[in-house]
Amino acid sequence: MKEPLVHAAAKVIKTLPRERISQIAGTLAEKAWPGWLGRRIVAAYQRAYNVDLQDCSEREWSSFDAFFTRELRAGARPIAFGDDLAVSPADGRLDEFGSLTSDRTFCVKGRPYRVGELLGSETSAAAYDGGAACVVYLSPRDYHRVHAPVGGRVRLVRSIPGDFFPVNDMGIRHVPELFVRNRRVTIELETELHGGAKTRVSVIMVVAMIVGRISVKSIGGSDVPIGEHFPSALVSKGDEIGTFHLGSTAVVVFDKHWAGRFQAPLGAIRLGDPLMRRGP
Repeated sequence: MKEPLVHAAAKVIKTLPRERISQIAGTLAEKAWPGWLGRRIVAAYQRAYNVDLQDCSEREWSSFDAFFTRELRAGARPIAFGDDLAVSPADGRLDEFGSLTSDRTFCVKGRPYRVGELLGSETSAAAYDGGAACVVYLSPRDYHRVHAPVGGRVRLVRSIPGDFFPVNDMGIRHVPELFVRNRRVTIELETELHGGAKTRVSVIMVVAMIVGRISVKSIGGSDVPIGEHFPSALVSKGDEIGTFHLGSTAVVVFDKHWAGRFQAPLGAIRLGDPLMRRGP
């Protein structure tokens, strides 16, 4: 799409009742469909977005939401081995990575984001001094479950209210501070290293337009209630931790103990691929 059309589309989207549209889309997506209709919709969606279904654990789904949140068959995404290696939490596109600045700021497409705003807490942000961050964008064709980039304990889940702007190139260019304006859920993992030092890695799930909700495995339920939750659940690297029900983008923030060298170039990445090697 040419830039004048993109700019015009962005203006139109800003006038729409985005939250209401997202709620309606989510309700429709959860409605059960007849098998024949489901097969036609899945086939059309597959053609439109070039979706690869060969790694799915099943081939029939009861609703669009069930299809969109489809599970993978066991072993479809090998998890990179090594206690010093963090992995990609999702299939998608690695759009940005880098170190945090001295004021805990991370740039996405040239736009600065303060970690405290992303996490929804300046107190939590203090743990990420000297850290690093990256962005994994999940397109409509991708698998939309999110997994633990490292093993550890789910220390905190924070559900933050917000808007429902599209989280794509158009949204990033035309909506200032997009990632901290949209609704998001932070999942904070804590791991104890050899020697007793504790390290933190947070996965921030950012919704987009027509994303009805985010579910988190350690919380349960169809959506995460707004506020802070302390499930204290143990997860291994690669375990499922959350699901996008239509959408979107995962921001991963590493503390200084994990902030070593990124292991993947910008571009396509899959769940379990090496993402960050811990250390200087």
